Amino acid sequence: MRILVLGGTSFVGRAVVNDALRTGAEVTLFGRGRTGPELFPNVPRRIGDRDTGDYTALRDDRWDAVVDVSGYVPRHVRQAMGALGDRVGRYLFISSQAVYVRAGVGPGSDEDTPRRPPVRDTEELTEETYGPLKAACEDDVSARYGSQATIVRPGKVVGPHDAQNGLTYWARRAARGGRVALPGRAEQPVQVIDSRDLARLAVQLLVDDRPGAFHAVGPAEPTTMAELINTCARVAGSQVEVVPVPAEAVPPFFPLIRPESMWSTQQRSPARARAAGMPATPLAVTVADVLAWDRERGETPLGHGLSPEEEAKLLAGT
Repeated sequence: MRILVLGGTSFVGRAVVNDALRTGAEVTLFGRGRTGPELFPNVPRRIGDRDTGDYTALRDDRWDAVVDVSGYVPRHVRQAMGALGDRVGRYLFISSQAVYVRAGVGPGSDEDTPRRPPVRDTEELTEETYGPLKAACEDDVSARYGSQATIVRPGKVVGPHDAQNGLTYWARRAARGGRVALPGRAEQPVQVIDSRDLARLAVQLLVDDRPGAFHAVGPAEPTTMAELINTCARVAGSQVEVVPVPAEAVPPFFPLIRPESMWSTQQRSPARARAAGMPATPLAVTVADVLAWDRERGETPLGHGLSPEEEAKLLAGT
């Protein structure tokens, strides 16, 4: 199988390329050539730029499938599809759980959950526009490729090479041991998907030539924030005491923390994706690999969460 990956040297794309190569697929990368130039030295690259609309490098050749991990606004996917035309078999678009409505959705919701209205009049990515812009991208891919379109909607993706460092914060913090400040409630449900499970799903969907929409959510068993922190501690060989603190006492968008009104977004059904071949890496395995990667890179500053000094001050009042 010949697979074109639009953006394949960062996090999710990197995992997809690795899995595709594992299956023996012939992979081509498309991107600016700036991120991870040392990666995949034997994989051919087509140089272009989604932001400037330069897809000239894609106007020749054919591929059995394309995996688009770089489309965030409709212009991106329209230009890619315009350049590729009918020279690809299946178009797999990596979307987001953010496309769904947030109200009136209970635990166990599936891929038929109503989506938020698509947005096309802006390219500014904000908390309010990200999901609707992704929904518009989904619609454009489905309109152009019909039964040859596949949509994958990941939850929070975690694993080695995660630039957002969501799980990395908690793994690193739990490894230090002691009292751990948890902004919010210990019983908050959490869904994270190992990037390698997401990649395995995407490649399997291409191998099976399977259309439709699929949730990429994990881990294997439902978990809570307290359980996640304790899992991180067990893997690191440390002892922790999880101490809930007021969420309003920390900066917004704290790693993996969600308000209670959004807890149902952390309880979506993975059934359709599991039936299609998505594996379920145990959370402890993902944590161990994240810790090993983080230590290998030198535990660089994360840029979010609480510093030890901030956390100690917060815990002093509990």
